[in-house]
Amino acid sequence: MADQDHDHDGEYEGPATIVVDGTEVVVEVRLGCHHEPFDGKLHWAGRVKAEPRLAELVGTGADVEVRTEGHSATGRLGDADLWDRYRLTGTGRPPFALDVADA
Repeated sequence: MADQDHDHDGEYEGPATIVVDGTEVVVEVRLGCHHEPFDGKLHWAGRVKAEPRLAELVGTGADVEVRTEGHSATGRLGDADLWDRYRLTGTGRPPFALDVADA
């Protein structure tokens, strides 16, 4: 029997805008989300492709707003990895569209 509570509820790969302290940076992201039964929340996470301007603004991580076409959410950028990609995480409705069945 499959544990469907941990299945991915939605995914997004494409352009996004990261807002850091009022400054907008256009980036490419790959995000996914799932419902976590232990806390009852929707969790979303993924990676931001390397973007030098973002690295200049953020350094070692920051709370940010993430926007895609028609959607936005508050998230957290972690430290950059060896390839200057940031880990991006958040809880609640993700910054991308979900199918009605997924919500």
